[in-house]
Amino acid sequence: MPKVIVLVNAYIRAPAMLRQAERIAEELRARGAQCLIRRNGGFLCAVEGGNISLAEPCDCVVYLDKDKYLSHMLEKAGVRLFDSAAAVEACDDKMTTYISLAGHGLHLPDTLPAPLCYYTDAAVREEYVRAVGERLGYPLVAKKSFGSWGDGVRLVESEAALRQLAEEWKLVPHLYQKRVGKRGEDLRVLVVGGKAVACMRRKNEADFRSNVELGGRGEAASPPPAFTAAAERCAALLGLDYCGVDILDEGGLPFVCEVNSNAMFNEAEKVTGVNVAGAYAEHILRTLHAE
Repeated sequence: MPKVIVLVNAYIRAPAMLRQAERIAEELRARGAQCLIRRNGGFLCAVEGGNISLAEPCDCVVYLDKDKYLSHMLEKAGVRLFDSAAAVEACDDKMTTYISLAGHGLHLPDTLPAPLCYYTDAAVREEYVRAVGERLGYPLVAKKSFGSWGDGVRLVESEAALRQLAEEWKLVPHLYQKRVGKRGEDLRVLVVGGKAVACMRRKNEADFRSNVELGGRGEAASPPPAFTAAAERCAALLGLDYCGVDILDEGGLPFVCEVNSNAMFNEAEKVTGVNVAGAYAEHILRTLHAE
């Protein structure tokens, strides 16, 4: 009987995130695994005596956090992670995601990384602001490189608005993108073990962001094969056991918006009737058996 730890953030507050951990644990237990939910912050790993110590031995960890230090320590201690440390890192940093996916035949929004600034008193360079607008056009989308649930995503309508935002965010890693797709609408494709298992269309009439957490509503969807193939390709390129890929429809072409290693599936389970947690549990146990 494998022992599995489902690890969540130390400061988790959102009931939906706790419910996600509970659903995964529930499905793992139903298949015979011993499963515990643990919060990060209990010092599961540490550097001690020149080595990595592991406080609670287990067969694997379902990693629902984004703490890169603990994930790398767990792997160095020999623990199998779902998803891997490298995969979680690549998804956590949006610019790293686009760099990783570029050059592999996927449709990606034109993207410019913002220059890194170290000085609070530095003025935003005018030629940089003009160049962003000239290359991407208005309105454009600005995103903080790190963030979830639509937080740190803005629609920029003009050069004046871009100048103001660039000043506000100059000390924060961020990027700018050409706007594609329909306002407040995307497809969330959930991929488990390399295969798309569920898909929902998300719509938000009140915001250009489609996130359910911001008022968007999900409905079951059956996208064209090219859309599910794009999602599966993203999962393969990033080495993900589980993910949610957000895809924008631009003239019938699937443009990859984001790839989420810890994608929420509560709404998708509700609107599609697919047991996503069960599919993930089966993949975890099948992988452990094979390895």
